[in-house]
Amino acid sequence: MLNRSLSTFMNAFTASDYTMYPFSTQNSTDFQNLLSVYLDAVFFPCLREQDFWQEGWRLENENPTDPNTPLVFKGVVFNEMKGVFSDNERLYAQHLQNKLYPDHTYSVVSGGEPLSIPDLTWEQLKQFHATHYHPSNARFFTYGDLPLEQHLKQIEEDALSKFERINPNTEVPSQPYWTSPREDHVTCSPDVLAPDPARQNTLCVSYLLGDVTDTFEGFTLSLLSSLMISGPNSPFYKALIEPKIGTDFSSVVGYDGSTKEASFSIGLQGMAEEDTERVKQIISTTIDDIIEKGFEEERIEALLHKIEIQMKHQSTSFGLSLASYIASLWNHDGDPVELLQISDSVARFRQALKENPHFLQDKVKQYFKENTHRLTLSMSPDEAYLEKQAKTEEEKLQEKIQALTDSDRKDIYEKGLELLAAQSKTQDASSLPALKVSDIEPTIPITPVHISTAGGVPVQYCEQPTNGLVYFRAMCSLNTLPEDLRLYVPLFCSVITKMGCGPLDYRQQAQQMDLRTGGMSVSTQVIPDSTQLDAYEQAVLLFSSCLERNLPHMFQLWSDIFNSPRLDDEERLKVLVMMSAQELANGISYSGHMYAMTRAGRHLTPAGDLQEAFGGMEQMDHVPGKLLAHHTEMRALYRCAINTTPQKMSDAATQLESFMKEVAGNRKERKPIRSNIIEVRIQQAEYLSCRLDLNFHPCQMKTFFQMPFPVNFVSKSIRTVPFTHEDYASLCILARMMTAKFLHGEIREKGGAYGGGARMGGGGLFSFYSYRDPNSVQTLSAFYKGIDWAKSGQFTQQDIDEAKLAVFAAVDSPVAPADKGMGPFLSGVTDHMKQSHRERLFAVSHKNLVDVAERYLSAGQRTHAAAILGPENETIKKDPSWVFM
Repeated sequence: MLNRSLSTFMNAFTASDYTMYPFSTQNSTDFQNLLSVYLDAVFFPCLREQDFWQEGWRLENENPTDPNTPLVFKGVVFNEMKGVFSDNERLYAQHLQNKLYPDHTYSVVSGGEPLSIPDLTWEQLKQFHATHYHPSNARFFTYGDLPLEQHLKQIEEDALSKFERINPNTEVPSQPYWTSPREDHVTCSPDVLAPDPARQNTLCVSYLLGDVTDTFEGFTLSLLSSLMISGPNSPFYKALIEPKIGTDFSSVVGYDGSTKEASFSIGLQGMAEEDTERVKQIISTTIDDIIEKGFEEERIEALLHKIEIQMKHQSTSFGLSLASYIASLWNHDGDPVELLQISDSVARFRQALKENPHFLQDKVKQYFKENTHRLTLSMSPDEAYLEKQAKTEEEKLQEKIQALTDSDRKDIYEKGLELLAAQSKTQDASSLPALKVSDIEPTIPITPVHISTAGGVPVQYCEQPTNGLVYFRAMCSLNTLPEDLRLYVPLFCSVITKMGCGPLDYRQQAQQMDLRTGGMSVSTQVIPDSTQLDAYEQAVLLFSSCLERNLPHMFQLWSDIFNSPRLDDEERLKVLVMMSAQELANGISYSGHMYAMTRAGRHLTPAGDLQEAFGGMEQMDHVPGKLLAHHTEMRALYRCAINTTPQKMSDAATQLESFMKEVAGNRKERKPIRSNIIEVRIQQAEYLSCRLDLNFHPCQMKTFFQMPFPVNFVSKSIRTVPFTHEDYASLCILARMMTAKFLHGEIREKGGAYGGGARMGGGGLFSFYSYRDPNSVQTLSAFYKGIDWAKSGQFTQQDIDEAKLAVFAAVDSPVAPADKGMGPFLSGVTDHMKQSHRERLFAVSHKNLVDVAERYLSAGQRTHAAAILGPENETIKKDPSWVFM
């Protein structure tokens, strides 16, 4: 359906005790189409045995066409769950939940313990579906501006009317309460990316709280959790993070209301084994301190202010967020409407605090000090962990194989061939409803913006219905930054708003930011030029939001950060650097395909090279040193943008003007730029300042990163054309069509990877990728086959139209009021340029697609590079064209 719809979201989520099937679209016909398909897929799936083999698990010859190759486990979900548990954070979280609720459904892995998956049979799966995925066990949620009656009629006719009511018997019982605390220990694989290899232990104390259906108690405990752990003013941050005992809080931290009974967890990761008792003692002492001292009134106000902003801020996924927010409570028969009445909970909370100033301290005493249902779980690395996992899997495999007769083996081989044949066939999707390309709007709505200046700097004003919020952005150029400092920019961005500024130390600064803003962030920006591949802009983006009444306060905070940041607190910096390094290390197993694509792109364009330096694998093994003395290099503000309501715009402009005057004294004159870099201006967006790097030479490069997990993330990137080139639209359509019509089948269905495909990036790179993939060389070969398939032209007009629908779904995805008009400001892409691109997308033909595949993707036509993150690989080791990192 992704290729037959203009959906803005389509997926399915597995929680610990429910599955959610959400979709969204802005087109009413499409909504009805998707609803009919979702109702059919959820309540009347085919669940053929072949589907079970492909998606679940199967025994199959390593090479399905050769019966003499060894039998191995295969299956999409089997491989996915192996990938999931290669992430130590995820592994720890799973153990913690299983052991805190040991007596019923939460004691098992809802997504499937990898080595238990081969015990599941097709019959069990069908039986499970018949009882659990039944309308008697379902809840329906719709959000939007379409009339409700039509949805109800369709749900009744397509699903409910075809079933008799049953008792699915799926209530989750309460966890029997422990009379004394428990301790446990688990092991994991060592992390080669750990900031300090000698400190890889995790310890966490987890408490069982009340039933999530008690809305007000849940609200109070969630708020209490934030007061205890969020930000540098919280007691646990001061007690656990600042002494640098560990690198960060444990992967599970704070209030969790996703199970029938909520829990609260607190602990550390990245600590030494000998600190275990010390950390337990600190947690206990901190709870005593909170009971004795309570919380400052200003911190409680800051938190309530945060809730007010969250209620006013409009995101494009608001409906989906609401569905996720109520799902757990509603699933356990709580009242979802009551949960959504947040203002009532805030008023009741204020009243409770007024009547009893010790209200929160009493809760801490009840739920933490006197709570005997608490689990202390530690985790340490075991050098032989992966070896043991592989051995257990091998034993399981041998156990299955030894039970086979010759007839079974023959059957497995034949079924493997049958599956391969089915996977190689083009599926008949004619029964699925589809939109037509003619259903797509031919033009985009123009977002009116007003360009003016403040303090001599260009400012973009965009009037939007922002619900009483003001959104501010500013760019600081990095064009004069010396080359040797660029690796430090991401770290600089992550710490500059957390070190203190002006009269405020870092604790006071954090408090003021919570009280007066919706958050203040600084991030790196690499903006490829839309007209040429070797030009780009490098900048730092400042972003913040606030309620209209707090505008002067927000600008005062930025002014202090610009004029007098407190950059000399080395101890504070060490804490932030440590947390930043831990975050980077934890990110790879979630987003390995993004790291692989970024790495492959570094050798192809100067913007790709900088992307890798700012946010790729290069950041991983980079130890920060000289950083903050160069703050002045990064504070030349050279364009700003404000989105707010028409009523507030003139006030915002006045405030911005005075802010610009305050920071103007610090703006440096631009240094002359080295001769190899030429300033170029993009005509359509006058205030962009790009640099053309004449010294960059694209080159072929293949890089392999050996990682401590059993799955691969593979990418191959090809240098093609920039956004405004006439062939860019054809490459976008081709990437989408190759993904749906060829690569999905090769990489997921045949290869068993969790995902894979191709995408065309704004920086002119055409990238192939795979995600949680049991293969690497086979996948690279699939990428090449995909190019041959495209060149052969073996696709229909229907395939092209479907790819266009999928591309337009992304192009026309909804934009929140905060982000309207940001195309020209952030990337120099104006509405006029978007409209030209749109017209080229509509015009893409069969001939164009074959032509661009031949011209840009063919071997020898363009410079390309590859990257793999994955386990040790003998085949690639023997290939001298690969560089090992």
